[in-house]
Amino acid sequence: MRIFGAVALAVLLTGAAGASTGLARGAGPAVTAIDLGTLGGNFSETLAMNASGQVVGESAAAPFGIHAFSWTQTGGMVDLGTLGGNFSTARAVNARGQVVGESQITVGGTSHAFSWTRSGGMVDLGTLGGTFSTAYGVNARGEVVGESTIAAGGPSHAFLWTKAGGMVDLGTLGSRSIAGAVSPSGQVVGNSELAGLVAAHAFSWTAKTGMVDLGTLGGDSSTATNVTPSGQVIGVSSIVPGGPFVPTHAFSWTQKGGMVDLGTLGGDQSLAEDVNASGEVVGLSNIAPDGSYHAFTWTQKRGMVDLGTLGGAGSSAVAVNASGQVVGEATTAAGQGHAFSWTRTGGMVDLGTLGGSDSLANAVDARGDVAGSSFTTGGEFHATLWRT
Repeated sequence: MRIFGAVALAVLLTGAAGASTGLARGAGPAVTAIDLGTLGGNFSETLAMNASGQVVGESAAAPFGIHAFSWTQTGGMVDLGTLGGNFSTARAVNARGQVVGESQITVGGTSHAFSWTRSGGMVDLGTLGGTFSTAYGVNARGEVVGESTIAAGGPSHAFLWTKAGGMVDLGTLGSRSIAGAVSPSGQVVGNSELAGLVAAHAFSWTAKTGMVDLGTLGGDSSTATNVTPSGQVIGVSSIVPGGPFVPTHAFSWTQKGGMVDLGTLGGDQSLAEDVNASGEVVGLSNIAPDGSYHAFTWTQKRGMVDLGTLGGAGSSAVAVNASGQVVGEATTAAGQGHAFSWTRTGGMVDLGTLGGSDSLANAVDARGDVAGSSFTTGGEFHATLWRT
């Protein structure tokens, strides 16, 4: 789960009018934008994609409501339904096509985490005793993580769900907790509020160690956003004590090396959004205090590298595949936000739009296809797949 995606988009989206398509950076690979359509309404949005190109998200459904969907090249967009209400959303999908998210269980009522498979349909994962739960991540073994209230009106705790064992409470570092990602071996990461609600710290949980506080970079708070198969955890941490506006830096944590500050691109803020199995981290950083934010890629060998923009002021990287292809959103010279794909050999390529003003990318598969969303010529917002 990329917790800070909304932050990045708030920085970058400009709301500029007009339409722009094509490759704003000139020569580059041919790009085909595919409109994935809707479930009958006027809106759809991509939220995740697996390595084989299965896209999941949410769409306005006819005659009403918003439903989770799964899209494949062979099957098109499939309505995953709901658990009884008129709302559901898909947040993650594993290599086997298992989709997880949340759905209302009654119209206008509370939501429960779900797991969906082609053979079993949508299954309610229940709660930890309260009325609400939601799922954020799933690994190849089908282990699901998220958060659930532990009593009616009570706090939320991180959970791990398995088909054999059901939903298990992972506990807290003091009070509330949330699990955002799970590795292939079952290592869970997230964040938890400390006793007294004074701050939240990133955690790592395994069946062997339980919940381990990963600490901070010197400040009061930290949050973990993802974890690799080898156990490398990434996230963001404040670097000095203080209130909500203190400097924060992206971090990488390993059991051997502890929490390492990844630095910035010259400013005082950075955050890590995604990491691949090789340990390449991507995210965004301001280039000077109170200045523009640029996408970055970080490796142990090269450190933090500025990926630039599409001619405008800002950019944000949100996902990276196994080969190091990075995707996200960047502003153009016209002030619009466009989806981009970046490679070490080709640099940043503008993926264009479906005819409207803005687009964004949030996932990339093993082949290099990019999933995201775009405004259409008619002003609707549709899930989109870019083939390069």
